[in-house]
Amino acid sequence: MKNVFFLSSLMLVMVLGCNQSNLKTEPDDEIISADPLPSWKDGGNKSAIIDFVKQITQEDGANYVRPEERIATFDNDGTLWCEQPVVQMEFIIYQIQKMAPEHPEWKKQLPYKAILEGDKSFLINDLINNHGLEVIKLVTATHTGMTSEEFNLEVEDFFNATQHPKFNKKYTQTSYQPMIELLQYLRKNEFKTFICSGGGTDFMRVFAEDVYGIVPENTIGSFAINTYEEVDGLWKIVKGKKNFFMCDKEDKPVAIEQRIGRIPIFVAGNVRSGGDIGQLTYSKTNQLPNFQLLINHDDDVREFAYSEEDNSSLNAAKEGNWNVISMKNDWLKIFPFDN
Repeated sequence: MKNVFFLSSLMLVMVLGCNQSNLKTEPDDEIISADPLPSWKDGGNKSAIIDFVKQITQEDGANYVRPEERIATFDNDGTLWCEQPVVQMEFIIYQIQKMAPEHPEWKKQLPYKAILEGDKSFLINDLINNHGLEVIKLVTATHTGMTSEEFNLEVEDFFNATQHPKFNKKYTQTSYQPMIELLQYLRKNEFKTFICSGGGTDFMRVFAEDVYGIVPENTIGSFAINTYEEVDGLWKIVKGKKNFFMCDKEDKPVAIEQRIGRIPIFVAGNVRSGGDIGQLTYSKTNQLPNFQLLINHDDDVREFAYSEEDNSSLNAAKEGNWNVISMKNDWLKIFPFDN
């Protein structure tokens, strides 16, 4: 499994800002034609999705599900956009480099020294051997003690100033076109679509509505408790670091129950760390008709190829009879910028 612990680091550290941005990168919602999933190859998985939606929306059918119960949750990294590299970790690195001139002492202090010298292996070793204590220092330095408005501006600056190292596109342009179409198709059929991810709730809110059409109140992720304080004579939300909740693995169903109060009938995740097995299996407990979708990263030409060393997600998919999506074989195009 490649770079699993970068995903773990992301999930340890997401203690971030608020919403609203000007980072819109996808076409308007009306991209859905007679074929609701035009970037999907015709075949079993595409047919299964369409058949499921038709069945649960047919009012006189045996599998009809009321609109208020049509809940769909999606992981973010590796499910809705590219996760190599993990974008929020890149944001942390970007912020440390940006802040370094004001902290000359960082040149000699770990973990800052490792970041400034480009030593990402230090972070991996810290997560494996030290419970991520050094990574938490980076998070504290880059994600706390500022107002939500200030944080939003920092996130937007990062997205506007950086590009994906392989594709030379802004990170907000590396969303998966087939998944954008799927989100739109579900919403057309009165689904409420949510993100449930290890990424920071507030970090994802900066771009989720513009990139995916998922509104801030439907974004569920890792978080810490912020505070409401008077700053320069005005009352502001200030980023905090206490009572951290990591939205990963078995805690994803906990977050869904707390934030939504309904078991989703449609869930999508991806292979890499086993982090989505929890919410996918949770949807199977629903007494209503339900659907599980697992994205397998198996296209090292158009994107990347990776999975877990123990194939835990693929094994869970086989056991649970989930629909496994091959990026290589099921998607005609991966990114909006693909020909």
